[in-house]
Amino acid sequence: MNRSAPYQPLIFRILHGISGILVIGAIISGFLVYNTFDKRFGYIPIPKINPIQDIHGTLAVFFLILLPFFAVYSFHAGKRRLLQPDSIQNLTQFGKPIWWVSLQRLVNTKMLLAAVLAVVSGRMMKEEWLPIGELDHVWYYAHLIAWLIMICCLAIHVLMSAKVGGVPLLLSILSWKFRPEDSPANWYDRLRAWFNDFSNNLREEINQFMAVGLLMKIIEVIVLAGIITAFVLPLFFSSGES
Repeated sequence: MNRSAPYQPLIFRILHGISGILVIGAIISGFLVYNTFDKRFGYIPIPKINPIQDIHGTLAVFFLILLPFFAVYSFHAGKRRLLQPDSIQNLTQFGKPIWWVSLQRLVNTKMLLAAVLAVVSGRMMKEEWLPIGELDHVWYYAHLIAWLIMICCLAIHVLMSAKVGGVPLLLSILSWKFRPEDSPANWYDRLRAWFNDFSNNLREEINQFMAVGLLMKIIEVIVLAGIITAFVLPLFFSSGES
């Protein structure tokens, strides 16, 4: 492979690709759910898809299952793509390359927060609310807000990726080529080595966690706690997925 070209780790491309497909699917199906049952803020006159609520809920559940893995990867191996201690300060340098990079990192971080809001609010909704016209529940409004934020963040994420890295970066994300050291055949051995040296790796993870800014610590805790909440709370409140 050309070492001068942008390269994305294979595991990142897999998690990013599947997450992207599920997010786009959930955004589209979420609009169709709104377009079928709500329509208060405008609608498109298209044929009704009867099982659209089930389709949206299924996509959301698969995304929720994948989200913990993507979030953990993002906050650790992929942390350079998220908000950095100097990112807010760099946003004052409007128009400069560092401004675009910092904006992209900010948007990536906001997408994780919006994703947590989406899965938590969706899990706390009941399937019968929308079909019977109960549209004023707090969780439904929270879900709509998360849907809007995800649309905005996704659009900016794509635009910023094109702006920061251009076509080579976009192609590197879509490419299935990988370097020998990044081969899936090595994943098991690397994971086993990590567990064999668990104490040292845990100490390193703690040191890295403490090294980042307080804001990112708080965001990581919110995201991971939110994901756990999305799994656990519906068990106590007997709610269904959106």
